[in-house]
Amino acid sequence: MTDFATRRRVMVDTQVRPSDVSKFPIIDAMLRVPRELFVPDSEVEAAYAGDNLRLSSDRVVLEPRTLAKILDALGVDADDLVLDIGAGLGYSSAVIARIAEAVVAVEEDEGLAAEAQSLLGEHADNVLLHIGPLAGGAAAHGPYDAIVIEGGVSILPDALTDQLKDGGRIACIFMEGALGTVRIGWKIDGAITWRFAFNASAPVLPGFEKKAAFAF
Repeated sequence: MTDFATRRRVMVDTQVRPSDVSKFPIIDAMLRVPRELFVPDSEVEAAYAGDNLRLSSDRVVLEPRTLAKILDALGVDADDLVLDIGAGLGYSSAVIARIAEAVVAVEEDEGLAAEAQSLLGEHADNVLLHIGPLAGGAAAHGPYDAIVIEGGVSILPDALTDQLKDGGRIACIFMEGALGTVRIGWKIDGAITWRFAFNASAPVLPGFEKKAAFAF
């Protein structure tokens, strides 16, 4: 039988800690959430590898290093309400739920959402799952202290930044071709100020693509 608990510790010790992530709540959450349960059956043996794991052609479970560094750079606190966009099967939401006060997880794929609802019901009691377009967020439950987007972004819909509290933070993987950069944005007086955090990549999420320019 595969010893996933040992693989989890190795993941944290070889992927997360060496990436300058040392905050106890993040380390503890990643040690406790059984990642192998939140990935497709075909990816279970690769659950603790240092790669994005594919959910579909344009959806992934972010690699552990990327998720941990995003949460570290975002500075998620114990009293934060966090919006998790593109929750997939719920791994990121389960991790964030151990750090924040509450999480609203948004998933538009009804099949993924049904599985996530079951898994989160067992492993996180402070996550609300909202089924709807990723780019639309979940305004009815906001505004939010922090927003995490679990995939790549070419454009950021105003609908999401409108759901961020003034003084709140948002993390995005901005993609330019195959290259991506994680940036953290702070909302100050209604405007977002961005700073570079680190390099990472992920497929651009549905609804976050640049629209093709009209040609005459």
